[in-house]
Amino acid sequence: MLSATRLLLLGAIVLLRAALAAAADGDILERAAIATGADEAFVAERVVYESDGLRIVGFLAYPKGAPAGAARLPCVLFNRGGNRDFGAITPASFVARARHVTAWGYVLFASNYRGSPGSEGSDEFGGSDVNDVINALGVLGRLAFADRDRIGMWGHSRGGMMTYIALTRTDRVRAAVIGAGSADLERWISLRPEMDTEVAAQTVPNWATERAKAIEARSAVRFVDRMPANVPILLVHGTADWRVDPRDSMDMARALYAARKPVSLLLIEGADHAISERRDEYHRATRAWLDRYVRDLGKLPVLAPHGT
Repeated sequence: MLSATRLLLLGAIVLLRAALAAAADGDILERAAIATGADEAFVAERVVYESDGLRIVGFLAYPKGAPAGAARLPCVLFNRGGNRDFGAITPASFVARARHVTAWGYVLFASNYRGSPGSEGSDEFGGSDVNDVINALGVLGRLAFADRDRIGMWGHSRGGMMTYIALTRTDRVRAAVIGAGSADLERWISLRPEMDTEVAAQTVPNWATERAKAIEARSAVRFVDRMPANVPILLVHGTADWRVDPRDSMDMARALYAARKPVSLLLIEGADHAISERRDEYHRATRAWLDRYVRDLGKLPVLAPHGT
């Protein structure tokens, strides 16, 4: 015979498992404060959320005294670069970014995709891990102070690739900013062969047998026709970037222009991959784009040739 205590414990375990099984994509499973300076004007948190049955670590920041109801704040979903541990978001790196974005008046959320530190699953470098980006939109929808109808997406490097793919799969993003974004995986590998052996071969499922298919799915220059026509995209790239060739952004701008989809290209001469020499310029352009199309829900420009 089981004791009453053991029966209660077993019952609690069953209920817990049932609750976890019932979790939906985007559900917030855990929230914990990240320490910031007493003089900071924002709150930062480490968040664990549900994505395809996996526990994914994310980071959330919002201005202190964030409102709820009609005065909800516009949002930015940031997509990180790198792969696995390399380039993963840390509390320190997140707080540094949050200091800027929350000062602009936005809620900021960023994900350490599956296979990154703290997150379950395996990094697929633009495969099923894109679901972690899509499901992060659901996290924003569960916050009382976040305006789910005013969301911008900002991706850098590999995060640009994630952003391109995500934009073909959701209509919830008002505008996007892509910094030093990868848009041509074949070029990336040809210029940096280590990306083949040290990244793609170790992360992309069936890379050896389905290489061409995987490259096609991760190269935005090949699926511009599936990019939305109502999401304006700002492309920013340093011309001295050796990690991702600036021609990726040039080619995307050319292709989006040809398809009459709203795009603006900012090339920053002599700037590196992180645009570190001209970071303020990068941030000013990003903020202006987000304010225009996300915060203020500005009208799209007329793209057909016109004027006197």
